[in-house]
Amino acid sequence: MTGPLRSTNTVYHAPLVARSDRQQLNQHPAVTLWFTGLSGAGKSTLAHAVAERLHRAACRTYVLDGDNVRHGLCGDLGFSPEDRHENLRRIGEVAKLMVDAGLVVLAAFISPMRADRDGVRSLLGKDFIEIYCGCPLEVCESRDVKGMYARARAGEIAQFTGISAPYEPPATPELLLDTAGTTVDECVNTVLDFLCQHFNFNIPPDAERDHEAGTAATAI
Repeated sequence: MTGPLRSTNTVYHAPLVARSDRQQLNQHPAVTLWFTGLSGAGKSTLAHAVAERLHRAACRTYVLDGDNVRHGLCGDLGFSPEDRHENLRRIGEVAKLMVDAGLVVLAAFISPMRADRDGVRSLLGKDFIEIYCGCPLEVCESRDVKGMYARARAGEIAQFTGISAPYEPPATPELLLDTAGTTVDECVNTVLDFLCQHFNFNIPPDAERDHEAGTAATAI
């Protein structure tokens, strides 16, 4: 996921504090969880819910949310294919820096094109975990939390994913979550189980039980 190199006469400065030092201090690995899916599929809901559970387990996290990022870092970009590509290129680079800082990054982006997601994967390598929030268009549209689908159907929003712009589902994501038929906590538990099994995270059971007692029936 590279573009034309415009920065010249620069030399990389090797840090004195390495990623491994930060991970040792944090007592957990650093990784990027990339939530992809249609608008309304539950990406942001799950990213924040997973972050909250990890935070309760003393893990250092940060959520990169699609809308939030476009208020600042990517506020100069639209939704053309070229701008979407640049949006994700920037997010990939930010995620790479945050992983180097020892954080668990939770990125919630529609990221509709496989090539762009694959570009982030190639940048992050084994630190990139693709999580597909699988939810039928009709279910996402019935939620329409932000009123976007109605506006897209009315022709008020151009290039809206799922209506007037394509979405390419992941072919082989690390995780596939059925966000139409399972609760938030069921999906969160699936993500946490994956981290425990594949990245040696240690999520105390009591932290999970305390949270589940209050939110077990919450739907996406």
